[in-house]
Amino acid sequence: MKVLTVVGARPNFMKAAPLVRALRRRGHRAPLLHTGQHYDAAMSQVFFDELGMPEPDVYLGVGSGSHAEQTAQVMLGFEPVCKEMAPDFVTVVGDVNSTVAAALVSAKLGYSLAHLEAGLRSFDWSMPEEINRVVTDRLSDWLLTHSPDADLNLKREGVPDRKIFRVGNIMIDSLVANLAKSRESTVLERLSLNPSGYGVVTLHRPSNVDSDDTLQGIIGALKTLAEELPLVFPCHPRTRKRIKALGLVDEAGAFQLTEPLGYLDFLKLVSDSRMVLSDSGGIQEETTYLGVPCITLRENTERPITIEQGTNVLAGADPARILAAARNALAIRERSTCAIEGWDGKTSDRIVDCFERWL
Repeated sequence: MKVLTVVGARPNFMKAAPLVRALRRRGHRAPLLHTGQHYDAAMSQVFFDELGMPEPDVYLGVGSGSHAEQTAQVMLGFEPVCKEMAPDFVTVVGDVNSTVAAALVSAKLGYSLAHLEAGLRSFDWSMPEEINRVVTDRLSDWLLTHSPDADLNLKREGVPDRKIFRVGNIMIDSLVANLAKSRESTVLERLSLNPSGYGVVTLHRPSNVDSDDTLQGIIGALKTLAEELPLVFPCHPRTRKRIKALGLVDEAGAFQLTEPLGYLDFLKLVSDSRMVLSDSGGIQEETTYLGVPCITLRENTERPITIEQGTNVLAGADPARILAAARNALAIRERSTCAIEGWDGKTSDRIVDCFERWL
C-alpha cells in the first residue's frame, strides 16, 4: 500500500510517528507530508529528531496566519502533491487546520481518507478544533477511534458501523516507546526540581490567552498556587507574548517560565510531577496513562474518558475553582493505574491491520 500521512502541528507528530514506523516496518510505502503549520525548531524539528520520524517527503511551509489563511494555503499546496502521489489512503491526524484542509482536498479528489483520533467531541462550537473534528469525520471513509465515547458520538451523528474502527490511543504508542528514554533527560536538574515536588503548567488556547481578564485570573491563581507548590511553565510563544503585553512578567516570576520543551524533556517533566495544570487535549491523555493528576483549564473536554478514570478534573478559568482542584490534587498520594482498553502502545499495528484487511 501507499499511505500518505499528513502532519502539521506539534500535537500531530506524537501520533503520526508510530503509524509511519509500523507501515514501513510491515513493508508498505508511507510518505510523510508536513504542512509547516508549526515551523520553528522548538515546535517542530525537535519532535522529528526525538521521535525518530523520517524527514518529511514533502514540506509545504505554510507558516502562520489566520484559520482561513492556513487552511487555504494547505489546500493549495496539498492538492498537486496528492494528485502526483496518488495514494491508496490519506491519513490525517487530530483536529488542527492542516487536518481539515487535507481532508477536504482528499475527499474532493476521491482518495480514501482515514481520520486518526476520530469521534472526539467537546460539543463547543466556539472551539475551532471542534469544527475541524466534525468536518473531517464527515468526510472520512475510515474513522479510527480511541475510546467507546468516540464510537458513540459518531453513531449518534449517523456514521455507519462499517466506517468506525476502535484501534486505541496512538499517542500512548509514542509515550510507551519513549518513556524509558525520557528517564535519561536532565530537565529536572537543569530546572532545579525534585521529583514529585513541583507542578507543570501549559496554556495556549485563545479562550484563555486572548482575554485579558481570563489570562490575568489564571496567572493570579497560578501565582497563589506557586506559594504552595513550585510550578514550571513551558510557555507557548503566543502565550509568552500575551503575558508580556499585559505586564504579567513580574507576576509570572512566582514560577519558572521556560521555552517550549522537546518531547523527551516534557515527558520526563510530566511523569515526575505532582500535578499538571493545562488547557491541552493530549496532555489529559498522557497524564491519565501516567496516573498524574491533571487540572484542565477549560469548561469542557473532548476526552471525557479521562474524567471517568479520575485523573482529570475540569476547573475552567475561574481562579477559585483552579485553586480548589489543585489543592485536592495535592492531597492525592498514590497514583492511579490506567486500565482503558487500547491504551497499550499497540495502536499503530492495529491500524495497519485495518488497512491490510482492506487491501
